[in-house]
Amino acid sequence: MTPQAPWLIVGLGNPGPWFRTTRHNAGFLTVDRLAERHGARFRRRGIGGTVAEIELDGRRVLLAKPQWFINLSGRPVSGLMRRYGVPVEHLVIVQDDLDFAYGSGKLKRGGGPGGHNGVRSVGDVLGTRDFIRLRFGIGRPPKGQSVGDYVLKKFTDEELAAMPGVLERCANALETLVRLGLNRAQDALNISAP
Repeated sequence: MTPQAPWLIVGLGNPGPWFRTTRHNAGFLTVDRLAERHGARFRRRGIGGTVAEIELDGRRVLLAKPQWFINLSGRPVSGLMRRYGVPVEHLVIVQDDLDFAYGSGKLKRGGGPGGHNGVRSVGDVLGTRDFIRLRFGIGRPPKGQSVGDYVLKKFTDEELAAMPGVLERCANALETLVRLGLNRAQDALNISAP
């Protein structure tokens, strides 16, 4: 890896307008917010999905939203890494996570997929789980509702009202990660519910 190697921040989600504000699309919403901050636009880029490019302190950062369904995220992520020469150390996957309450989250490198099939797909295709994950808390489903139904439900009005602040903290942490490293970014993100 060279100091000039680009970063790739991939938001996991499902393509199409119906899924836009579902819990499983927290990754898409996060990279959308980061792109908006920098006036960047997503453009279709072949198998990898849509990509926007920003620069942080002279570092090239690619933001991506795979346009395959979330459980098949590995192949487009792998394709983007090859196309842009991104080492696994500079890969960040932004995912929804049931293990954290809504409005909270965590940054970490490596670890198991924790039941997230999109993360599992990325690890299986790459042959490693040594990438960084931003785990965006969506909370647990209410009693009697399946996980599958819950993650495909739209955020509640209350969750959407709090969303701008949550996305800002996630975007701040991602920028800190690129600029100052994982430890500093973890301090910025280890957010609590609002």
